[in-house]
Amino acid sequence: MAASEQADSRGMRRRGLLKAALPLGVTATALGASPATAVATGAPSGALVRRGRDRIDVHCHLIPDFYRRDLAAHGITEIGGVPIPTWSPTLAVGFMNRYGIQAQVVSVSEPGVTYLSSAAERVAMAQRLNTYTSRDLVHPTSAHLKGRFGGFAVLPLGENVDEHDVSRAVTEARRAVRELKLDGVGIFSSYGGTYLGDPVFAPLMKALDDLGAMVFIHPTTPQSYPDLGLPPFLYEFTFDTTRALVNMLYKGAYRRYPRIRWLAAHAGGTLPYISYRTSLLSLTPAVAQQVGAAGLDDSSPSFRRLFYDTALSPAPQAMKSVRELAGTEHILFATDWPFTSALFLVAGDPAPQLDETFSPAERLAVERSNALVQFPALAARIGAARA
Repeated sequence: MAASEQADSRGMRRRGLLKAALPLGVTATALGASPATAVATGAPSGALVRRGRDRIDVHCHLIPDFYRRDLAAHGITEIGGVPIPTWSPTLAVGFMNRYGIQAQVVSVSEPGVTYLSSAAERVAMAQRLNTYTSRDLVHPTSAHLKGRFGGFAVLPLGENVDEHDVSRAVTEARRAVRELKLDGVGIFSSYGGTYLGDPVFAPLMKALDDLGAMVFIHPTTPQSYPDLGLPPFLYEFTFDTTRALVNMLYKGAYRRYPRIRWLAAHAGGTLPYISYRTSLLSLTPAVAQQVGAAGLDDSSPSFRRLFYDTALSPAPQAMKSVRELAGTEHILFATDWPFTSALFLVAGDPAPQLDETFSPAERLAVERSNALVQFPALAARIGAARA
């Protein structure tokens, strides 16, 4: 057995995840992946042939025209140091068709609605964006778009978060999930320097826990970062995601709100690589060392329960670290389109680097069946629900 396989096997035993022992091909078939995959005639035993559209992209963005115009009216033409790209539902479907993607779960990137100065404006824009996402993309009347989109809600939070801001966010989160039937809620790593573990967010976290929501943590450009003359998406986005995830550990967010399923963008920033170090003050590793216990988790169990996407991180340097931390079943495929349009020049496999970390069956789990388990309403809409 190769060293990487041994490491992953040990990690799965430590976590006691019975699902990891199930044949992934069987799991995928049960979730409706069979129309897009097949065992090749005459191919080596267990080899999978990908065909048609079977990928689920859990991290990509929508930029409807009304939102783009409002951003421009407020002087915002770049996001993360990158010019705001062109987007439309038709362009999104064309991208999906070129890269074997069946559906995208779209979200609003920074600045969300934080650029709006008044609470009333933020609520109005968040409601408009969420209603558009639900009506025009997730539950469309157009046959061309049916079954091609899922959606995360954007919340009406501003740069200076207070209890009233959070109360309005609770109301919109409930509306988005219960009435608009969106697939989860998007939230930024920080708001004006206030990170997600801050007590001000407690009512929102309680509401998200009550909803059992999938919550997508997307990075934002932090305040007062050192300017190296490079666009902040290159590195600051990853650092701010890490700050949020570590902050929530020590503020007790994972423990107090166990029904929230957290999806960390861009492979969790730098967290997988430094998960042991950032867990040191959570006591368990220190106790294990003192008593000489073997085989215990060497990172916080909370970090192992998070979900991580592959956006801008498909290379083995990132994926092998995430896999060792959380297991293959906690990794979900993502492209970060349309902000990554320049990276997708030739149709075909959108992330060939994943082959350096995952077997064909594991890639199918990462690119499809893991997402269908975590997004059951989306699975039902595309006819891939469990039997």
